Amino acid sequence: QVEVVESGGGLVQPGGSLRLSCAVSVSGFTFSPVHTNWYRQAPGKEREFVAYLFSSSGATNYADSVKGRFTISKDNVKDTVDLQMNSLKPEDTAMYYCNTVRLGNTYWGQGTQVTVSS
Repeated sequence: QVEVVESGGGLVQPGGSLRLSCAVSVSGFTFSPVHTNWYRQAPGKEREFVAYLFSSSGATNYADSVKGRFTISKDNVKDTVDLQMNSLKPEDTAMYYCNTVRLGNTYWGQGTQVTVSS
């Protein structure tokens, strides 16, 4: 059983920063995912890709809307895949979801809310 849990969301002012974390467990044991994606969904909009990380190679990719502001990385101490979000804008407000691909299946978390507002 694969479980994906996101954390770190909250309310932040425009220009501020937040760091989201994605933790994966398999049958109750912490699992270090190879392929992890972050997506987001704003109210009334479709879910959109934000960033991915292939931990084995370090390959990353970002949506154009977040390039230069967001960074996806592996935290080897916490064994999480984190999304550092800087220079946040009101349009970054959304529910942020993490997913991981394991053995051909995609597993999603429940999401963490990010609200950027003054």
